[in-house]
Amino acid sequence: MARTYTAPGIDEYLRKRLMPVEGAIPHLPGIEMYGNSVPAETVGGDLFEYINFQQRYDIDARIERALRLSKEFLEPLSAGAPPRNSVDDHVEWLKSRPDYRPEMETEYRKARSSEQIRVAEDVHELYETAGVLLVDAQGHGIISAKIASTVHDTFHALMLAELDRRGKTTPELFERLNLRLAQSVTARNALGISEKESAQEIATMLYGEVHPHGYFRFVNFGHPPPLVFSAEYRKFMEIDKGRMVQFLPLGLQIPKDHPDRNRYLSLKFRHRAKSSDVAELTLMSPGDIFFLYSDGVYDGSDKEERQQLESVMREHYRQPAKEICNALLEYAVKKDDRLRQTGEQDRIDDKTAFIIKRN
Repeated sequence: MARTYTAPGIDEYLRKRLMPVEGAIPHLPGIEMYGNSVPAETVGGDLFEYINFQQRYDIDARIERALRLSKEFLEPLSAGAPPRNSVDDHVEWLKSRPDYRPEMETEYRKARSSEQIRVAEDVHELYETAGVLLVDAQGHGIISAKIASTVHDTFHALMLAELDRRGKTTPELFERLNLRLAQSVTARNALGISEKESAQEIATMLYGEVHPHGYFRFVNFGHPPPLVFSAEYRKFMEIDKGRMVQFLPLGLQIPKDHPDRNRYLSLKFRHRAKSSDVAELTLMSPGDIFFLYSDGVYDGSDKEERQQLESVMREHYRQPAKEICNALLEYAVKKDDRLRQTGEQDRIDDKTAFIIKRN
Protein backbone atom coordinates (compact mmCIF):
# COMPACT_ATOMS: atom_id res chain seq x y z
CA MET A 1 0.00 0.00 0.00
CA ALA A 2 1.40 3.38 -0.99
CA ARG A 3 2.17 5.77 1.82
CA THR A 4 0.26 9.04 1.96
CA TYR A 5 2.43 12.15 2.33
CA THR A 6 1.05 14.81 4.60
CA ALA A 7 2.51 18.27 4.12
CA PRO A 8 3.62 19.89 7.40
CA GLY A 9 1.47 22.66 8.82
CA ILE A 10 2.74 26.21 8.88
CA ASP A 11 3.49 26.03 12.61
CA GLU A 12 5.54 22.85 12.22
CA TYR A 13 7.36 24.30 9.22
CA LEU A 14 8.30 27.50 11.08
CA ARG A 15 9.29 25.63 14.23
CA LYS A 16 11.77 23.47 12.29
CA ARG A 17 12.98 26.43 10.28
CA LEU A 18 13.78 28.49 13.36
CA MET A 19 15.69 25.73 15.16
CA PRO A 20 19.24 24.84 14.11
CA VAL A 21 20.53 21.27 14.16
CA GLU A 22 23.33 20.22 16.50
CA GLY A 23 25.45 19.39 13.47
CA ALA A 24 25.76 23.13 12.83
CA ILE A 25 27.47 23.83 16.16
CA PRO A 26 30.87 25.43 15.42
CA HIS A 27 33.97 23.88 16.95
CA LEU A 28 36.58 26.38 18.10
CA PRO A 29 39.70 25.56 20.11
CA GLY A 30 38.95 26.02 23.80
CA ILE A 31 35.29 26.98 23.26
CA GLU A 32 32.10 24.98 23.79
CA MET A 33 28.65 26.30 22.89
CA TYR A 34 25.08 25.15 22.91
CA GLY A 35 21.65 26.78 22.65
CA ASN A 36 18.03 25.74 22.80
CA SER A 37 14.54 27.25 22.69
CA VAL A 38 11.18 26.38 24.23
CA PRO A 39 8.22 28.07 22.50
CA ALA A 40 5.25 29.19 24.57
CA GLU A 41 2.94 27.72 21.92
CA THR A 42 3.48 25.19 19.13
CA VAL A 43 5.79 27.73 17.52
CA GLY A 44 7.34 30.90 18.93
CA GLY A 45 9.00 34.18 18.07
CA ASP A 46 12.42 33.29 19.50
CA LEU A 47 15.15 32.35 17.06
CA PHE A 48 18.74 31.42 17.67
CA GLU A 49 21.29 30.18 15.19
CA TYR A 50 24.89 29.12 15.13
CA ILE A 51 26.83 30.88 12.37
CA ASN A 52 29.31 28.16 11.47
CA PHE A 53 31.45 30.04 8.96
CA GLN A 54 33.51 27.01 7.96
CA GLN A 55 30.39 24.96 7.31
CA ARG A 56 28.24 27.65 5.69
CA TYR A 57 30.87 29.29 3.45
CA ASP A 58 33.76 27.96 1.34
CA ILE A 59 36.51 29.95 3.02
CA ASP A 60 39.32 28.58 0.81
CA ALA A 61 37.42 29.49 -2.36
CA ARG A 62 36.67 32.98 -1.04
CA ILE A 63 40.34 33.59 -0.24
CA GLU A 64 41.35 32.30 -3.66
CA ARG A 65 38.85 34.58 -5.39
CA ALA A 66 39.99 37.65 -3.46
CA LEU A 67 43.65 37.01 -4.29
CA ARG A 68 42.79 36.39 -7.94
CA LEU A 69 40.87 39.67 -8.11
CA SER A 70 43.72 41.53 -6.42
CA LYS A 71 45.90 40.60 -9.39
CA GLU A 72 43.23 41.03 -12.04
CA PHE A 73 42.36 44.51 -10.80
CA LEU A 74 45.95 45.63 -11.50
CA GLU A 75 45.92 44.49 -15.13
CA PRO A 76 44.95 47.17 -17.69
CA LEU A 77 42.17 46.21 -20.06
CA SER A 78 43.20 45.38 -23.63
CA ALA A 79 42.07 47.85 -26.24
CA GLY A 80 38.53 47.08 -27.42
CA ALA A 81 37.99 44.33 -24.83
CA PRO A 82 34.77 44.41 -22.75
CA PRO A 83 35.09 45.16 -19.00
CA ARG A 84 35.95 42.08 -16.93
CA ASN A 85 34.95 43.44 -13.57
CA SER A 86 33.79 46.51 -11.61
CA VAL A 87 37.28 48.05 -11.73
CA ASP A 88 37.42 47.91 -15.52
CA ASP A 89 33.95 49.43 -15.66
CA HIS A 90 34.93 52.32 -13.41
CA VAL A 91 38.16 52.93 -15.33
CA GLU A 92 36.13 53.21 -18.55
CA TRP A 93 34.02 55.86 -16.84
CA LEU A 94 37.16 57.70 -15.67
CA LYS A 95 38.48 57.76 -19.22
CA SER A 96 35.28 59.40 -20.43
CA ARG A 97 35.78 62.41 -18.19
CA PRO A 98 37.58 65.55 -19.42
CA ASP A 99 39.87 65.64 -16.36
CA TYR A 100 41.16 62.08 -16.89
CA ARG A 101 44.88 61.45 -16.44
CA PRO A 102 46.59 58.03 -16.93
CA GLU A 103 47.86 58.00 -13.34
CA MET A 104 44.25 58.04 -12.13
CA GLU A 105 43.75 54.53 -13.51
CA THR A 106 46.97 53.28 -11.92
CA GLU A 107 46.10 54.70 -8.50
CA TYR A 108 42.55 53.36 -8.61
CA ARG A 109 43.64 49.88 -9.64
CA LYS A 110 46.21 49.75 -6.82
CA ALA A 111 43.62 50.84 -4.25
CA ARG A 112 41.05 48.26 -5.34
CA SER A 113 43.72 45.56 -5.49
CA SER A 114 44.79 46.24 -1.90
CA GLU A 115 41.13 46.02 -0.84
CA GLN A 116 41.00 42.46 -2.10
CA ILE A 117 44.20 41.54 -0.26
CA ARG A 118 42.56 42.80 2.92
CA VAL A 119 39.40 40.81 2.13
CA ALA A 120 41.52 37.66 1.81
CA GLU A 121 43.15 38.34 5.19
CA ASP A 122 39.80 39.02 6.88
CA VAL A 123 38.14 35.94 5.37
CA HIS A 124 41.03 33.86 6.72
CA GLU A 125 40.04 34.98 10.23
CA LEU A 126 36.73 33.12 9.80
CA TYR A 127 38.59 29.84 10.36
CA GLU A 128 38.74 30.80 14.05
CA THR A 129 35.44 32.67 14.31
CA ALA A 130 31.94 31.48 15.15
CA GLY A 131 28.79 33.58 15.17
CA VAL A 132 25.58 33.40 17.15
CA LEU A 133 22.32 35.11 16.21
CA LEU A 134 19.49 35.64 18.72
CA VAL A 135 16.18 37.20 17.67
CA ASP A 136 13.13 37.76 19.86
CA ALA A 137 9.95 38.85 18.09
CA GLN A 138 7.36 40.42 20.37
CA GLY A 139 4.63 37.99 21.44
CA HIS A 140 4.49 34.35 20.48
CA GLY A 141 2.76 32.14 17.95
CA ILE A 142 2.81 31.99 14.15
CA ILE A 143 2.91 35.76 13.55
CA SER A 144 5.91 36.17 15.84
CA ALA A 145 7.61 33.20 14.19
CA LYS A 146 7.10 34.82 10.80
CA ILE A 147 8.66 38.06 12.07
CA ALA A 148 11.69 36.15 13.40
CA SER A 149 11.97 34.34 10.08
CA THR A 150 11.96 37.68 8.23
CA VAL A 151 14.85 38.95 10.37
CA HIS A 152 16.71 35.67 9.83
CA ASP A 153 16.38 35.74 6.03
CA THR A 154 17.31 39.42 5.77
CA PHE A 155 20.35 38.87 7.98
CA HIS A 156 21.71 36.05 5.82
CA ALA A 157 21.14 37.89 2.55
CA LEU A 158 23.09 40.85 3.91
CA MET A 159 25.79 38.55 5.31
CA LEU A 160 26.49 37.19 1.83
CA ALA A 161 26.93 40.72 0.47
CA GLU A 162 29.09 41.71 3.43
CA LEU A 163 31.48 38.77 3.04
CA ASP A 164 31.74 39.40 -0.70
CA ARG A 165 32.62 43.04 -0.20
CA ARG A 166 34.48 43.10 3.13
CA GLY A 167 35.29 39.52 4.08
CA LYS A 168 33.85 40.11 7.54
CA THR A 169 30.86 41.60 9.34
CA THR A 170 30.86 45.35 9.94
CA PRO A 171 28.35 47.77 11.53
CA GLU A 172 27.05 48.55 8.03
CA LEU A 173 25.40 45.12 7.87
CA PHE A 174 23.31 45.87 10.93
CA GLU A 175 22.40 49.36 9.79
CA ARG A 176 21.07 47.90 6.54
CA LEU A 177 19.14 45.26 8.47
CA ASN A 178 17.72 47.93 10.77
CA LEU A 179 16.60 50.08 7.81
CA ARG A 180 15.07 47.11 5.99
CA LEU A 181 12.88 46.47 9.03
CA ALA A 182 11.97 50.11 9.63
CA GLN A 183 8.52 51.48 8.89
CA SER A 184 8.28 53.33 5.60
CA VAL A 185 6.13 56.45 5.52
CA THR A 186 4.36 55.10 2.42
CA ALA A 187 4.23 51.33 2.99
CA ARG A 188 4.19 48.59 5.58
CA ASN A 189 7.59 47.63 6.85
CA ALA A 190 9.02 44.13 6.75
CA LEU A 191 7.91 43.37 10.30
CA GLY A 192 4.34 44.58 9.80
CA ILE A 193 1.91 46.93 11.46
CA SER A 194 -0.76 45.96 13.96
CA GLU A 195 -3.97 47.21 12.38
CA LYS A 196 -5.85 47.22 15.70
CA GLU A 197 -3.28 49.19 17.64
CA SER A 198 -1.57 51.08 14.81
CA ALA A 199 1.71 49.97 16.35
CA GLN A 200 4.83 48.55 14.84
CA GLU A 201 5.59 44.92 15.63
CA ILE A 202 8.87 44.64 17.48
CA ALA A 203 11.89 42.36 17.21
CA THR A 204 15.09 42.54 19.23
CA MET A 205 18.38 41.09 18.02
CA LEU A 206 21.79 40.25 19.41
CA TYR A 207 24.53 39.08 17.06
CA GLY A 208 27.96 38.16 18.34
CA GLU A 209 31.17 36.50 17.19
CA VAL A 210 33.29 34.39 19.49
CA HIS A 211 36.97 33.63 19.02
CA PRO A 212 39.35 31.18 20.70
CA HIS A 213 40.25 32.03 24.31
CA GLY A 214 36.77 33.48 24.89
CA TYR A 215 36.92 36.80 23.05
CA PHE A 216 33.34 37.88 22.21
CA ARG A 217 32.25 40.89 20.13
CA PHE A 218 28.56 41.69 19.68
CA VAL A 219 25.97 44.25 18.61
CA ASN A 220 22.69 44.66 20.44
CA PHE A 221 19.36 45.99 19.19
CA GLY A 222 17.05 46.03 22.21
CA HIS A 223 18.00 42.57 23.48
CA PRO A 224 18.81 41.78 27.15
CA PRO A 225 22.60 41.99 27.59
CA PRO A 226 24.75 38.87 28.14
CA LEU A 227 25.61 37.66 31.63
CA VAL A 228 29.15 36.53 32.44
CA PHE A 229 29.56 33.73 34.98
CA SER A 230 32.95 33.41 36.67
CA ALA A 231 33.98 29.83 37.49
CA GLU A 232 36.49 31.16 40.03
CA TYR A 233 34.00 33.27 41.99
CA ARG A 234 30.96 31.13 41.08
CA LYS A 235 28.73 34.09 40.35
CA PHE A 236 27.67 36.49 37.62
CA MET A 237 30.18 39.30 37.34
CA GLU A 238 29.21 42.95 37.24
CA ILE A 239 29.91 44.51 33.85
CA ASP A 240 30.32 48.17 33.09
CA LYS A 241 27.14 48.97 31.14
CA GLY A 242 29.02 51.80 29.46
CA ARG A 243 30.98 49.15 27.56
CA MET A 244 27.84 47.69 26.02
CA VAL A 245 26.04 50.01 23.61
CA GLN A 246 22.41 49.01 23.11
CA PHE A 247 20.29 50.42 20.31
CA LEU A 248 16.49 50.33 20.27
CA PRO A 249 14.82 47.22 18.76
CA LEU A 250 15.13 46.76 15.02
CA GLY A 251 13.54 49.40 12.84
CA LEU A 252 12.66 51.92 15.55
CA GLN A 253 15.61 54.30 15.11
CA ILE A 254 17.13 55.66 11.92
CA PRO A 255 20.61 57.25 11.79
CA LYS A 256 20.34 61.01 11.53
CA ASP A 257 22.85 61.12 8.67
CA HIS A 258 21.13 58.47 6.53
CA PRO A 259 20.03 59.95 3.17
CA ASP A 260 16.63 58.20 3.36
CA ARG A 261 15.90 59.15 6.98
CA ASN A 262 12.87 61.24 5.97
CA ARG A 263 11.34 58.26 4.17
CA TYR A 264 10.96 56.25 7.40
CA LEU A 265 9.29 56.74 10.75
CA SER A 266 11.76 56.93 13.63
CA LEU A 267 11.19 57.38 17.35
CA LYS A 268 14.23 59.61 17.31
CA PHE A 269 17.36 59.91 15.21
CA ARG A 270 20.68 58.53 16.46
CA HIS A 271 24.28 58.30 15.32
CA ARG A 272 25.17 55.66 12.76
CA ALA A 273 26.53 52.43 14.26
CA LYS A 274 30.32 52.33 14.20
CA SER A 275 33.10 50.05 15.37
CA SER A 276 33.08 51.56 18.86
CA ASP A 277 29.44 50.45 19.23
CA VAL A 278 30.47 46.81 18.95
CA ALA A 279 30.76 45.62 22.55
CA GLU A 280 33.70 43.43 23.56
CA LEU A 281 33.85 40.93 26.43
CA THR A 282 36.35 38.20 27.26
CA LEU A 283 36.07 34.98 29.25
CA MET A 284 39.19 35.42 31.35
CA SER A 285 39.63 31.90 32.76
CA PRO A 286 38.79 28.27 31.90
CA GLY A 287 35.26 27.43 33.00
CA ASP A 288 33.94 30.98 32.56
CA ILE A 289 30.61 31.26 30.73
CA PHE A 290 28.68 33.71 28.57
CA PHE A 291 24.95 33.30 29.13
CA LEU A 292 22.75 34.70 26.33
CA TYR A 293 18.99 34.53 26.70
CA SER A 294 15.61 35.94 25.67
CA ASP A 295 13.31 37.81 28.03
CA GLY A 296 11.17 34.69 28.44
CA VAL A 297 14.03 33.40 30.58
CA TYR A 298 15.14 36.69 32.14
CA ASP A 299 14.38 40.31 31.27
CA GLY A 300 17.81 41.50 32.40
CA SER A 301 16.59 43.67 35.28
CA ASP A 302 15.06 41.63 38.15
CA LYS A 303 17.74 41.15 40.83
CA GLU A 304 15.92 38.29 42.57
CA GLU A 305 15.48 36.44 39.29
CA ARG A 306 19.16 36.95 38.50
CA GLN A 307 20.07 35.38 41.85
CA GLN A 308 17.90 32.35 41.08
CA LEU A 309 19.56 31.90 37.69
CA GLU A 310 22.95 32.33 39.35
CA SER A 311 22.05 29.52 41.76
CA VAL A 312 21.17 27.21 38.84
CA MET A 313 24.39 28.16 37.08
CA ARG A 314 26.42 27.54 40.23
CA GLU A 315 24.98 24.04 40.47
CA HIS A 316 25.70 23.09 36.86
CA TYR A 317 28.64 25.25 35.64
CA ARG A 318 31.09 22.32 35.69
CA GLN A 319 28.92 20.37 33.23
CA PRO A 320 29.06 20.57 29.42
CA ALA A 321 27.38 23.55 27.74
CA LYS A 322 24.36 21.46 26.66
CA GLU A 323 23.57 20.36 30.21
CA ILE A 324 23.99 23.91 31.55
CA CYS A 325 21.66 25.30 28.87
CA ASN A 326 18.98 22.68 29.46
CA ALA A 327 19.13 23.16 33.25
CA LEU A 328 18.52 26.90 32.84
CA LEU A 329 15.62 26.29 30.46
CA GLU A 330 14.14 23.69 32.81
CA TYR A 331 14.19 26.24 35.62
CA ALA A 332 12.56 28.85 33.36
CA VAL A 333 9.81 26.43 32.29
CA LYS A 334 9.01 25.63 35.93
CA LYS A 335 8.28 29.32 36.45
CA ASP A 336 5.45 28.93 33.95
CA ASP A 337 3.72 26.45 36.24
CA ARG A 338 3.67 29.06 38.99
CA LEU A 339 2.28 31.65 36.58
CA ARG A 340 -0.52 29.30 35.58
CA GLN A 341 -1.35 28.63 39.22
CA THR A 342 -1.65 32.36 39.90
CA GLY A 343 -3.68 33.04 36.75
CA GLU A 344 -0.86 34.96 35.02
CA GLN A 345 -0.64 32.86 31.85
CA ASP A 346 -0.35 36.01 29.77
CA ARG A 347 3.18 36.50 31.17
CA ILE A 348 4.40 33.20 29.71
CA ASP A 349 6.73 33.83 26.79
CA ASP A 350 9.07 31.95 24.45
CA LYS A 351 12.37 30.98 26.07
CA THR A 352 15.85 30.80 24.62
CA ALA A 353 19.12 30.11 26.41
CA PHE A 354 22.57 30.03 24.82
CA ILE A 355 25.79 29.01 26.57
CA ILE A 356 29.33 29.85 25.44
CA LYS A 357 31.88 28.21 27.74
CA ARG A 358 35.65 28.50 27.81
CA ASN A 359 37.25 25.11 28.46
